[in-house]
Amino acid sequence: MHDDRLLVEGRLERALRQFIRPAQYPHRAPLALSVWHVPGEPVPVSAALAAAYEPFETGAEWGSPWSTSWFRLQGRVPEEWRGRRVEVVVDPGFTGEGPGFQAEGLVYDASGVPLKGVHPRNRHIPVASPARGGEPVHLLLEAAANPAVLHDFVPTPLGDVLTAGTTPIYRFASADLAVLDEDVWQLTLDIEVLSELMNELEADRPRRHEILRALEDMLDALDLHDVPGTAAAGRAALAGVLAKPAHASAHRVSAAGHAHIDSAWLWPLRETVRKASRTFANVTALAKEYPELVFACSQAQQYAWVKEHQPHIWERIKEAVADGNWAPVGSMWVESDANMPGGEALARQITHGMRFFREELGVETEEIWLPDSFGYSAAFPQLAKLAGIRWFLTQKLSWNQSNKMPHHTFWWEGIDGTRVFTHFPPVDTYNSQFHGAELAHAERNFADKGRASRSLVPFGWGDGGGGPTREMMERARRLRSLEGSPRVEIEKPSAFFAAAEEEYGARAPVWSGELYLELHRATYTTQAATKRGNRRSEHALREAELWCTAAAVRDPSYVYPHDTLDRLWKTVLLHQFHDILPGSSIAWVHREARETYGRVLAELDELTRAAVRSLGAGGPAVLNASPYARDEVVDTGDGTLVRASVPALGTRGLDGAGVPGTGAVAHTTGDTILLTNEHLSVTVDAAGLLTSVRDLAADREALAAPGNLLQLHPDHPTHYDAWDLDRHYRNRHTDLTDAESVELVEDGPLRVAVRVVRSFGASRITQEIRLAAGSRRVDVVTDVEWRESEKVLKAAFPLDVHAERSAAEIQFGHVHRPTHANTGWDAARYEICTHRWLRVAEEGYGVALLNDSTYGHDVTRTEHGGALGTTVRLTLLRAPHSPDPETDQGTHRFTYALLPGSSTGDAVAEGLALNLPLRVAAAPVLAPLVSVDHPAVTVESVKLADDRSGDVIVRLYESRGGRAVATLGTSFPVARAEVTDLLERPLREAETGEAGLALALRPFQIVTLRLRPA
Repeated sequence: MHDDRLLVEGRLERALRQFIRPAQYPHRAPLALSVWHVPGEPVPVSAALAAAYEPFETGAEWGSPWSTSWFRLQGRVPEEWRGRRVEVVVDPGFTGEGPGFQAEGLVYDASGVPLKGVHPRNRHIPVASPARGGEPVHLLLEAAANPAVLHDFVPTPLGDVLTAGTTPIYRFASADLAVLDEDVWQLTLDIEVLSELMNELEADRPRRHEILRALEDMLDALDLHDVPGTAAAGRAALAGVLAKPAHASAHRVSAAGHAHIDSAWLWPLRETVRKASRTFANVTALAKEYPELVFACSQAQQYAWVKEHQPHIWERIKEAVADGNWAPVGSMWVESDANMPGGEALARQITHGMRFFREELGVETEEIWLPDSFGYSAAFPQLAKLAGIRWFLTQKLSWNQSNKMPHHTFWWEGIDGTRVFTHFPPVDTYNSQFHGAELAHAERNFADKGRASRSLVPFGWGDGGGGPTREMMERARRLRSLEGSPRVEIEKPSAFFAAAEEEYGARAPVWSGELYLELHRATYTTQAATKRGNRRSEHALREAELWCTAAAVRDPSYVYPHDTLDRLWKTVLLHQFHDILPGSSIAWVHREARETYGRVLAELDELTRAAVRSLGAGGPAVLNASPYARDEVVDTGDGTLVRASVPALGTRGLDGAGVPGTGAVAHTTGDTILLTNEHLSVTVDAAGLLTSVRDLAADREALAAPGNLLQLHPDHPTHYDAWDLDRHYRNRHTDLTDAESVELVEDGPLRVAVRVVRSFGASRITQEIRLAAGSRRVDVVTDVEWRESEKVLKAAFPLDVHAERSAAEIQFGHVHRPTHANTGWDAARYEICTHRWLRVAEEGYGVALLNDSTYGHDVTRTEHGGALGTTVRLTLLRAPHSPDPETDQGTHRFTYALLPGSSTGDAVAEGLALNLPLRVAAAPVLAPLVSVDHPAVTVESVKLADDRSGDVIVRLYESRGGRAVATLGTSFPVARAEVTDLLERPLREAETGEAGLALALRPFQIVTLRLRPA
């Protein structure tokens, strides 16, 4: 036979494009339009129903960026359409952008009940099937004029309603009644499924040629000038090849409907409320038509929004859950960033999410579902297990720039040794459309073939929402068992995970440690103010809960602010979403985030003040929210400095707080300033650099070269401006060694400080290098007026330490990472995330860098004076222009610190101290509510139980990476003590002894205790 494949395929492509697809709607009738343009922000449908509308014509412009217009669509089904399937088809001006990245809308009936959303790949609203003829049509379309922001990362003012302008950006194309010819529609789907499968098969496969000839026969049976009249014959020509079943050994795909909805990204939070409503309306409507649909949906926050704003859709969701069409997944409040949230915050993401799903929908979720976050903390496996979660899913590591993950299904082992069964869908997307290329890729790419036979495919339009469509459901029906293709079965993710674990769990490989994404490394730094707001809010919540609990235990009249703390926690958790905290959203999102954090911090401060007042009368006192005792210099509030010694989680009166001992002293010799106390000798040169930091106890120098060296690099990522810090940024830099001034501004006896002022480009930075009496750390308090463009600012500390690896704090522990680049995996970690501290050490000696809001760091091995040392750099600020053209411009204040002679325990305690400043207030001197007698056991949170029983919850963990046997004591009588899971559900009674509760912890083990006051 002559090889005419290309001719037949070309013939098919043109016939499908020019004749068959356009024939799906053979008859149309325009609807009458009228419009109400909403002044300002979106309004509920009740306001739209009461509004005055004006006539509107198709072809007219509408919609300034971020505005809302309500359209009335009115008409009547023609009598001659009796017996046909009739729909309304809407195009408010869709562009080439995908769903969720342009205009979109929600359609309501005449009484204001939401029906379904519309987007470029889902434009129809059912009217009648079959139609009687003459039915009146009265619909309301809430149309959102959302602009497309991300165009090749070119800066644009469209990312904030304050700068986007008022020029209309859409032109209303059409709103028609239309007849859907079901034979043509089904034929189109037959052709697409078969042609896509054919194109994935090798040219020498008989199945490819069989499909080609069937498609050719279909074309011969079809009259292209009468596609509706001959579509049935065309379908008959394809029936045989569609009926051939998949091979017994075919890869098995478990498919779950999905709609990844970023809780904010290229749109503000308020728009996500509507995106969720549109998508959820679509899904619940689709489930009525396709009872086999299973829709997997995460993010409890989005459910809560829909419950509040769209009660009709909420009721449909509950019905779909009960009917098995809807599977709540993910177990978290939002799909958060998985690197930067603190330990307690990550725990609360899970507890708030799981509690919502259980209480509102009666579902116990069993998986973490984070398909799009930018790397994953090695604390997750233990947190998951403590919450009763069995499985973990992501696909983001398929984006790795350098190294391909060796497994798709495996056990992921956390820092404490806990393992969770994990799956990376080899389809490498969470927005599958069941294209032949996607399924073929899933099968070819699956790394565990031979031992495992199945993978998961999330299908549906996502990122900006949309979800599965009827076309996807039809494709799934054809692909259930089709020769040459993987088998496709729509089912709940839990069914997939259970089957995969049963099949492969006993032999699956193990991946130990963090799941580092070799991409998007700049998300540890971008939008520094958002990151500061998160860090400070986390610690302010910790402090507020501690003192509110103390007040509740000690004062029967005090009312613990459950509702307020719940609301504030959920606000902070929402802003940990993986495009907010990482800094990759539009300007509007981060402007609002800064304002929100300001309100959160003010409200938490007032909660804490009120709780402290309820502790009882007392004189001026120092309150310590850290789980470690403190000996520090504190400002009493009027500029007076006092050195105070305060117990862990306790208070000490200022009258008795003074600590005798050597103070801090400053000496100036020429251009050099020497700062000393009993632990350190610090030299600052004429350029404002640290030329020496000498550890007096160890009698050794901490620095290998001048420290606190600010370095400015050009920062031009190849893609993804806000997200990426590409390796080539290191090729050039400028050392900022010119100082406008270097002056001694505090000269003891309790604190000495040197102020250094530098100007560079259009920016100005002021730093105070502080050394306090009794302190073992050198603090660098930094104020920056940042006006750079596409630059990254680093602070370098070349350390005289020979370190093969660094230790970086993560949630509930720390991870070690190599300082060398021996392998591609090592080299790819050229930028890393840490929480409050990063430590490098050689045998017998270590140095830590502490910070109060800086997550991005790099660590390299560097030669100084012929000896190998280790340089640690903090990544302080960036200045990308997309999606926010003014990223990080403005004023910043943050602190970092050098801690010579640091053990791991020192780093833990001092990192907490830097992030939990001592509070001065009128308060009685009280014993700590709880105390632990082993320094490796770190108390993470003290709060009242979420069930409002009045029980005290204490969460603690082993923080040094070893074993710890400890006793937890309380200053209140305890009637009952239990060990609980993460959700405060009892697991067993706690062991008690004469001194308190007996604890035996393994490395990095987390324990949650429930204590019932007597």
